[in-house]
Amino acid sequence: MCSSLLTVVLLGLTLAHTGVEVNAGPPLKILGLFPHPGVSHFHFFHPIMRGLAEAGHDVSVVSHFPDKHPAVHYKDYPLTGIDKLTNSVDLKVFEKRTFYSHFQEFFLLYDWGRQACNFTLRSDALQQILKRRQGYFDVIIMEQFNTDCMMGVAHQLHAPVIALSSCVMMPWHYERMGAPIIPSHIPNLFMAQSQDMNFGGRLANWFSFHALNWMYKLLSVPAADKMVQYKFGHMVPSVGELAKNTSLFFVNQHYSLSGPKPLPPNVIELGGIHIQKSKPLPADLQRLLDNAEHGVILISWGSMIRANSLSAAKRDGIVRAAARLKQQVIWKWENETLPNQPANMHIMKWLPQRDILCHPNVKVFMSHGGLMGTSEAAYCGVPVVATPMYGDQFVNTAALVQRGMATILNYEEIGENSVIRALKKALDKKYYDAAKAVSHSYNHRPQQALQTALWWVEHVAHTGGAPLLQPSAVHMSRFVYYSLDCYAVVALILAIIIGSWLALIRRCCGSKSSAKPKRD
Repeated sequence: MCSSLLTVVLLGLTLAHTGVEVNAGPPLKILGLFPHPGVSHFHFFHPIMRGLAEAGHDVSVVSHFPDKHPAVHYKDYPLTGIDKLTNSVDLKVFEKRTFYSHFQEFFLLYDWGRQACNFTLRSDALQQILKRRQGYFDVIIMEQFNTDCMMGVAHQLHAPVIALSSCVMMPWHYERMGAPIIPSHIPNLFMAQSQDMNFGGRLANWFSFHALNWMYKLLSVPAADKMVQYKFGHMVPSVGELAKNTSLFFVNQHYSLSGPKPLPPNVIELGGIHIQKSKPLPADLQRLLDNAEHGVILISWGSMIRANSLSAAKRDGIVRAAARLKQQVIWKWENETLPNQPANMHIMKWLPQRDILCHPNVKVFMSHGGLMGTSEAAYCGVPVVATPMYGDQFVNTAALVQRGMATILNYEEIGENSVIRALKKALDKKYYDAAKAVSHSYNHRPQQALQTALWWVEHVAHTGGAPLLQPSAVHMSRFVYYSLDCYAVVALILAIIIGSWLALIRRCCGSKSSAKPKRD
């Protein structure tokens, strides 16, 4: 008896020491709804869902990406029969960008959202979920990205909702969480701006913030309403209203990287949750990194952008620039061969990016500015030469530059001399020091990101949706939220006072004029 008790106590102390929380209550029934067929998004969602299963909760996941080695309590309901988003992007599409490209990207997201909503509502996977009784699930965790379609499903299942965003918050996310939209300080995801904006930047940011927010309300919300009401009946409220019932919002950002924002307590930053423990590198790669006398430069533009689709001029410019460097260069290159490959350049179709970046001999990361890669650079403290191409890559890059740990190399400007200038600039010690400062803040948190997520999921379940977290601002009109009614009343009073004084002055001046004696 005593030995059994001692074993339990020692186990509890061991778990507490390692930071793993023990779920004292009964296991929760948790549903994950991820209709968007983009694997880079799911890299942020999967650690949370798997972590919940490993903590003993019963987790059901509707997605396009079944877990190849699921945990005991993790059950997939795969969405099959739809093409995943193309797993490669041809760089030729970025040769000519326009000032209105972010509006074109919105319509692309709108179209993807409609397709994902329609397919998921009709899927066998969702039909199996809907057979469960109302209130069966304690919490529903879903992506809120380019459609709020799944809020209609949550309405049918009568469960509190936790939203996930694999990038910084979209313009249409702020109001539903009661968060202030401050375009003078908070950059729009689609804009290449940091928190330090000049007047032109603030004006463009203000316009795009509000324009995209209204475009979402006028286009995306009605499109989702039509499909949801066709599925569940016309008595279902608009998904725009249902989205206001979101209990909590997990965002893939961290203040050390994207800058501090005035967020309410129902918005939780979980940046870097996808970063796992380091794994041993392949022996040949380990030798290359260890023996690099002058360090290593890593070039990787993510999982979707195919570097081998570069134009010959840009490709040769990078190759010639690498040949002039004393550092070893590792390039994620999808072909078996690279024309004119110099002796110090090593090409790989796939590479363990995070484990390479954290090697002490890596000096610069040449990246496209994707959030997963920039998060890993921040985690490892490596300066970046960023070449943003689409989506949130521009705002991620701007944040890195503002933090002093990156320099920009525009895609249109790629050439031998521009690459050399950018790399030599990033090799300056001040970029190294800035990267290490960001890394310190990024890594030193009160709690690991996954443990933070698990605590909040359990809190939302145990409190029936954490109603005390929801600001009353969620149900205010923006006119009232920003006190525009008060400004209007004050302006009206001032106008009346000024008008009265002007009328009085005019009357007094008129009386003096009429009182003057007439000359003969």
